[in-house]
Amino acid sequence: GLKINRGADAPAQLQISEQLRAQSAGLNQAIDNSEMAVSLMQTAEAALDEVSRALINARQITVHAANEATNDEFMLQADQQELDNILSSINRIAANTQYGKNNLLDGSKAGNGVTSGENLEFLEAGANAQTSGPGGYVVGIQQSARQAAVTGGKQLNQGLIDAGEQITITEGGRTLDFQTQTGRTVEQTLNDLGTAIKDAGLNLKLLRPDPSTTKASDPQEILLQHKEYGNEHTFTVASSTAGVLSTKAGISDLVDNGADVKGTINGEAASGRGQVLTGAHGSGSVEGIQVRYTGTQQGPDDGATVGTLTFSQNSLVFQIGGNAGQTASISMKSMRATQLGSGVQNDSGFRSLGQVNVRNSQGAQDSMRVIDRAIEEVAVARGEMGAFQRNSVESNLNYLRIAHENVLSSESVIRDADIAKEMAAFTRNQIMVESSTAMLAQANQQHMNVLNLVR
Repeated sequence: GLKINRGADAPAQLQISEQLRAQSAGLNQAIDNSEMAVSLMQTAEAALDEVSRALINARQITVHAANEATNDEFMLQADQQELDNILSSINRIAANTQYGKNNLLDGSKAGNGVTSGENLEFLEAGANAQTSGPGGYVVGIQQSARQAAVTGGKQLNQGLIDAGEQITITEGGRTLDFQTQTGRTVEQTLNDLGTAIKDAGLNLKLLRPDPSTTKASDPQEILLQHKEYGNEHTFTVASSTAGVLSTKAGISDLVDNGADVKGTINGEAASGRGQVLTGAHGSGSVEGIQVRYTGTQQGPDDGATVGTLTFSQNSLVFQIGGNAGQTASISMKSMRATQLGSGVQNDSGFRSLGQVNVRNSQGAQDSMRVIDRAIEEVAVARGEMGAFQRNSVESNLNYLRIAHENVLSSESVIRDADIAKEMAAFTRNQIMVESSTAMLAQANQQHMNVLNLVR
């Protein structure tokens, strides 16, 4: 039973009780919302697991295709056909993964942007970024990205070649020891060096002048450049003759003159890594927005304007609390093949996973690099989803259950009748009524006795 049934019973306590009732109902629904959020995240996670498996199979195919010595044209065609089927499966998973009627992995539940301006490309954005106005966010570049590079101050000539010039290059934990061969021309020697760099797996390229402008025996400077942009990509060089590559003979020089892009998005702070500019954490409206700038234009401290980004925030928003504003958001990146594996520097010109081709050895090698990037991106997406499910949803769900129990208890204390107390009061009152009745009956009996004596 209730001890408060109407306002007149206890006006102040009734108001408190009604507020607690509303809070309890909200918490109960928030628990249901959180459980549905867990189900949604598990659905997306299962789909990403299949994408990851498909990418691992695709990588195995590229490793087979890269085995140039044993493959023929028919084998490479079969590898490409299977690879195309895998990419179709990935696109199908991205297009068809749904919770209810909501697509999860086609990019519709993430931030989407369109850029204007040459050499500017939108990549992705987190859940904290805000939708831009009609004019978009202005992107300013203070410093464009550079690749680490070195140019020998002393030209490689026939005399150095015949003397057996020794060149040592180290990059990414791999080392190449190259020695020139007597009788080979400058052109042939540089061709040999380029082939050796490729075979050693160094992520470097040997830049050469137009062959039509030089003769095979003309002395040439050696120019090495890292394939990746940014100051984290470095390499070392050494030459047995001072100036051919290293400053001093036989002593390695560290080539670390690469640079990350520097700039702003909407006038707010952004961090650079390679060619990618990312809205800094806590920067407000552009937090987590990523754009790639591949040009060379740069400006003063406020940056040269290179274009604009029109951005729309479509991330998933979950109501995980019983009150207004108690929400959590997550951005679901597109898992289409054309959106994975982008930004990998390669000689085949592959811009994304959707363009990989293993019909030749170079294509197989570059496809492997692109697929590695795609595997990394899917793994990162799975990690972000797992962290969101565990830290934002499931931990909050535990709190909601405890809070709901405590609110129910508080509301019950105010509104519900204390049965033991009420029964004790009822029993006491009943005893008093019965005692009073007995006393009245006894008193009335005495009067009757007096009347009987008078008679």
